[in-house]
Amino acid sequence: VQLQASGGGLVQAGGSLKLSCAASERAFRMYNMGWFRQAPGKEREFVAAVSRSGGNTIYADSVKGRFTVSRDNAKNTVYLQMNSLQIDDTAVYYCAATTVVGSAYWTDQDYYAYWGQGTQVTVSS
Repeated sequence: VQLQASGGGLVQAGGSLKLSCAASERAFRMYNMGWFRQAPGKEREFVAAVSRSGGNTIYADSVKGRFTVSRDNAKNTVYLQMNSLQIDDTAVYYCAATTVVGSAYWTDQDYYAYWGQGTQVTVSS
């Protein structure tokens, strides 16, 4: 499956952005989807993930309560709503797809077989 992330941009601290990740095929609904991010000079880290049905979501502690992951299987798209953005949220955000079942695995990027190209999010003071 091919993934195309979009929606990044420049926003002031405290603001909001909504990222989208469109998949290329109807089999999208067979994948659990994750969002990761990589800040300059840092390793890529887990942000959030959502199950195939959308009924199960998990978040990194750093974004819990501020970010919401969701999906629309009819549109082959997964979203990341980001509110109360902080300067530390500045990063390139990537969406990824996995067939691995079990949310315990979704925080590990090694379990994701497909990746989007990334979209830049910059939060200014």
